[in-house]
Amino acid sequence: MVLFLHLLQIHELRRDAAMKLMHEQISFPGQSIVNAKLKNRPHFTFPWHFHSEYEIMYVIDGSGSRFVGDNIESFSSGDLVLLGSNLPHFWKSDESYHRTESNKNIEYVVIHFSNTFFDNAVSEFPEFQLVMDMLQRSSRGMCFSPEISKQAEATVFSIVNSKGLDRIIHTLELLQFLSNTEDYRLLAGELYQFELHKYIDDRFSKVLHYLNSSYLKKVELKEVAGIANLHPSAFCRYFKEKSSKSLSEFVNDLRISYACRLIIEGKMSISQICFESGFNNLSNFNRSFKRQTGFTPSAYFHEYNKHNVEAI
Repeated sequence: MVLFLHLLQIHELRRDAAMKLMHEQISFPGQSIVNAKLKNRPHFTFPWHFHSEYEIMYVIDGSGSRFVGDNIESFSSGDLVLLGSNLPHFWKSDESYHRTESNKNIEYVVIHFSNTFFDNAVSEFPEFQLVMDMLQRSSRGMCFSPEISKQAEATVFSIVNSKGLDRIIHTLELLQFLSNTEDYRLLAGELYQFELHKYIDDRFSKVLHYLNSSYLKKVELKEVAGIANLHPSAFCRYFKEKSSKSLSEFVNDLRISYACRLIIEGKMSISQICFESGFNNLSNFNRSFKRQTGFTPSAYFHEYNKHNVEAI
């Protein structure tokens, strides 16, 4: 599987111990299916890692950088993120939190729930369909708007301050609320979402699997349209409707996601990575990379590797 192979690739990086990918084992006291903690620390301390459980992260007070898959963004107080199963991530506090004289603290709520929470729920109870769809999308990480975060805050605290069945009920309330909004952004690149496509129609699934195996070479519209048994113009409309992107935008996103991994590995020059990831023009690669990640390729590398990793 694509995600599994990329997890292994990141896990075996040896150039920088801080960037080793760790598999976190999360304990659930008393066999509970939801674990929620309110934490107050000088700064984030957990390294680059993944776990099978879903995670909801709500930053009450603090700022820094959030790393989810190949996405890097700043976070601040009120940041609310849902992370899917096995999605690599960490949070790093701003440098001001690490100074000896600093009296600043990071305060946050982290909620974990089992990836088997909704096993068989959709087939048995269609009311869970919206939540299940959201959890599928969370394979790339979902960042909710400040407005949604503010509205969800009370329920987040209800989860932390309750136990047993009440905690499960409040968790369901939060998931129901989040699943009913479109006010969010997906974080990680396209390569992190291929596990979603097992529930999409066969035609689109075939197209996606072809693109997944072919994006490093030249992708011809006519050939991809043929896989979908559609005329090229009809295919363009179909693909845009299904993916919300044009074919070229989708392929570029795959290439940039792959380039991110090569940059993190640090074994190739930027120009080598440009051609290795399917681009044939360095300036086009740099523009595409900056547009998708917000960083130049060299700045992306330095952002991942500067200082000691401080994370959750």
